[in-house]
Amino acid sequence: MEANESHELQEHAEHGAHESAMRPVAFTMAVLAVLVAITTVLGHRTHTEAVLDQNKATDQWNEYQAHKIRSNDTQLAADLLSVMPAEDKDARAKLAKGYAEHQSKWADETKADMEKAEALEAKVEQAELRANRFDLGEALLEIGLVITSVTLLTHSRVYWHLGMVFSLAGVASALSVLLLK
Repeated sequence: MEANESHELQEHAEHGAHESAMRPVAFTMAVLAVLVAITTVLGHRTHTEAVLDQNKATDQWNEYQAHKIRSNDTQLAADLLSVMPAEDKDARAKLAKGYAEHQSKWADETKADMEKAEALEAKVEQAELRANRFDLGEALLEIGLVITSVTLLTHSRVYWHLGMVFSLAGVASALSVLLLK
């Protein structure tokens, strides 16, 4: 065996040892990439949920306003009726009674509409809180992935460990969504 061949075999052995030493880092990067993708999808879905709930809340507030406007219009008509001279007092009393019944009905509907709208707004706030946690988790996982990848360039495992710290914080942030009500 020539000296040149011996040197090539030694380099090949060193390269193989170096490759096997970086396998855990590469595997970690693959797992982190999957976690980033999952967290991103969950965050996007949660933001979409918040937007849809906000649209429902807006629709509910619009219904509340419509009932409120009808109630105010009916009250104005009842007020006008009360100050106008009437030739037929029975017809006037019948109209006033009808207006009062509508007012009572709309007061209940208006209150129910307001409660529904406020409940939907609370739901929006909860969805936004969850989405923010997913966003933070995504950012920390991405930072962890990038720092971990520096290990492949520098061959220093310090970056792998630092990347794992960021990644664990990202996973904790994403999982903290489960603790929210």
